[in-house]
Amino acid sequence: MSLDLPLIFGILMGAAVLAYVVLDGYDLGVGMLMPAASAAEQDVMVASIGPFWDANETWLVLGVGILLIAFPAAHGYILGALYLPVAAMLVGLMLRGVAFELRVKAVGWHAELWNWLFWFGSFLAAFSQGFMLGRYLTAFLPGWGYTLFSLTVGAALCGGYVLLGAAWLILRTEGALQQKAVGWTKWGLAWVALGVALVSLGTPMVSEIVYARWFDFPRTLALMVLPVATLVTWLWVWRSLGRSEWKPFAGAVAIFVLAFIGLAYSVFPYVVPGWLTLWEAAAHPSALKVTLAGALIVLPFLVGYTAFAYRVFRGKAKAGLYH
Repeated sequence: MSLDLPLIFGILMGAAVLAYVVLDGYDLGVGMLMPAASAAEQDVMVASIGPFWDANETWLVLGVGILLIAFPAAHGYILGALYLPVAAMLVGLMLRGVAFELRVKAVGWHAELWNWLFWFGSFLAAFSQGFMLGRYLTAFLPGWGYTLFSLTVGAALCGGYVLLGAAWLILRTEGALQQKAVGWTKWGLAWVALGVALVSLGTPMVSEIVYARWFDFPRTLALMVLPVATLVTWLWVWRSLGRSEWKPFAGAVAIFVLAFIGLAYSVFPYVVPGWLTLWEAAAHPSALKVTLAGALIVLPFLVGYTAFAYRVFRGKAKAGLYH
């Protein structure tokens, strides 16, 4: 029995992207919340993500690497169409990385400057990722309507990352900062509710593929379990605020997972919506076999290191932990 290698790599790429969105998403969310905190609180916020943020970005490298090696035709098409937002995202990630390191060494107004650059880098990276997702869903078609939709997706993803970041701070901090994080989580939930509603209404309008997938009743009636589950999870997170430290973050992650499942269903089997399927864009089977062998060696180390880091640095964050 032969393996369906393009499908396997499609699943691996999707899993890597989801892992990146969840793990680096809370990093970016914490960065976007920095201006709302005092200087002392900002130090604790940075300490809460300090041991993890760099490793979290490894999942993005893995996802893009799979796209490059396993689906070279799609890689050239997608990154060619998204050249500018990809460049903007990389600038944002670089700004965030530099500011992350230099903010603890700077004094006076320089420290404040690096804090603001940390916020801007986080926002630019998050918004660029959402904009790229919007362009992807519209199959990179030109037009002001498609651009407006992509901007809306960018804003919605920023709200999702803020929700993840605020929920992470509930889990990792205590005292006054934790209470602030509860308020930020409520704001993030409202932002996500609005963003999901706008994107859900807009996506079928800009994509014939998505419209056909979701509105072919009664065949697709069972799919309504996804929006219902998302609503139930949203309410569960809201009710858990102030009552639990881990439930808000777990619920926020669940919302992202449900949204990702809906997205995967919407575009499958395309890797470029309406243009290239997984099998049409895939590399030669011999190349896929070699790449799969490498992936099976690397993935256990990546997962193991991630789990080890989260275990070692578990518990409440303290200011000065990361320098």
